[in-house]
Amino acid sequence: MLKYKLVKKVNPLKRQDPPKWYATPVTGEPQTTKAMTRAATENTTTAPIEMEAAIDLFGRYAIQQLQAGNSVRLGELGTLRFTFKSAGVDTLDDYNPTQNIKEVRVIFTPSKTFREQVLLGVQFTEAGVLDEKISYASLDDYRRAQGGSTTEPGTGGEQPGGGEGTLG
Repeated sequence: MLKYKLVKKVNPLKRQDPPKWYATPVTGEPQTTKAMTRAATENTTTAPIEMEAAIDLFGRYAIQQLQAGNSVRLGELGTLRFTFKSAGVDTLDDYNPTQNIKEVRVIFTPSKTFREQVLLGVQFTEAGVLDEKISYASLDDYRRAQGGSTTEPGTGGEQPGGGEGTLG
């Protein structure tokens, strides 16, 4: 279940327009490698420590390949690659990569199959509201604090928090 919090923001491209409510993701704590490898190897003949070692070795190899300018395929999961921004110069003689290349990042691009499998059946649930630097535990709590009712038309009626749904 993917959680989201509603936050009132101004559209940076339309600063003159009034703020609107946007959903922002609420991310849980990542699992440790040990917990993930135990869960992934459950009911298999692979030992969790073997999987941990394989992940570590693959990570070291991926660093070498990325630093060599190659993209790295992660099996059927997708690909890692570099991206960056560059400042422009007037002449080729003015170009200096250490000064003009900015914001170097490693990007993960999921494969089509992996992306489709992850998104299949994803469900959303409301996890609160942030308004004027005040965090409310739920949409109903926010509405109560504003003096309104806990259900409003178009918000899902009796659904908890008025905001559950399935992707796709």
